[in-house]
Amino acid sequence: MADSSWPGEQLIVAAQRGDVDAITALVSGSHPNVQRFARSLCATPEDAEDAAQEALIILYRKIGMLRASGALASWMFRIVRNECLRRARTMRAHAPLPEATVRSAEDVALQRIEAGRVAAAVAALPAEQRRVLIMRDIQGYSGRMAAEALGLSTAAMKSRLHRARGAVQQSLRARTEPPPGDTHDDDRGRRP
Repeated sequence: MADSSWPGEQLIVAAQRGDVDAITALVSGSHPNVQRFARSLCATPEDAEDAAQEALIILYRKIGMLRASGALASWMFRIVRNECLRRARTMRAHAPLPEATVRSAEDVALQRIEAGRVAAAVAALPAEQRRVLIMRDIQGYSGRMAAEALGLSTAAMKSRLHRARGAVQQSLRARTEPPPGDTHDDDRGRRP
């Protein structure tokens, strides 16, 4: 069932054929829906406004690439989602770094070892768990944004995230526990 708040099929078809008035009407008729998408997906109101504008520019320039006139809403949603994700990645890349503290070489080495262990545990996850873990815990996406970006319900996203976190914790515990049969601690340094 088509959403009646989106411009009609005749207008979309005319815009696809290059009718400038139809393109203009299509862009203005799509604007409220695109803004709603952007507000629900982007981290800040400013990013939402910028993402909506970018999506409308893409609509104006590339309407002829839309394959089916009934797919306008899903096409615009993907454009807005991608723009919000791009903005979030850019924001994280340009975030100021915390003030540097003086650390010993041993602290730096231990931190690198721990980071390598965590990275290996994350890399070993199934792809669907790895994606949700990275989006939530590394990139800092909200639960709703991560779920929508992955095309999941919030409950499904939470379930995958829970399984991913559990698997990483289990992997890290397994690497720090001594192997079975290792009695080194029980010997207290005595030789048999």
